[in-house]
Amino acid sequence: MRIFLSVALVSLTAFPAMASNTARLNVYGVWLTNGGNSKVEIIDCGNATPCGSVVWIDDPAPELLRDAENPDAALRDRPLLALVVLGGFKAKKDQWKKGKIYDPETGTTYGSKLRRRDDGTLEVKGCLGPICQTRIWTPAE
Repeated sequence: MRIFLSVALVSLTAFPAMASNTARLNVYGVWLTNGGNSKVEIIDCGNATPCGSVVWIDDPAPELLRDAENPDAALRDRPLLALVVLGGFKAKKDQWKKGKIYDPETGTTYGSKLRRRDDGTLEVKGCLGPICQTRIWTPAE
């Protein structure tokens, strides 16, 4: 009986940590980027991993904006609205790792990590090799 109670107590104390990890992995929704000039909607890619696409741009004619800085000339005419800018993530503990994020302002693709913070914001890291920058996105209204 003592062994059963010990196992039960250990199991119960593990649930809050599991819930916290699950909450941090929930990155889905519409996010205002840290510059405030665009919104990215993160949805399930269809394989239980996050994908994000541009759904709003603070511009009088966002439908005219193109991916002009893309290093692939064949892609420079595609619209920025609905452009998939992040994906390829793998869940690891309390965050998404080994993903990619594309910055259409520079035409650069970075290695990326995503994690929902305790305050409800989204921590977005973009890395080129060992050098990373962190941006904080807020839930869009």
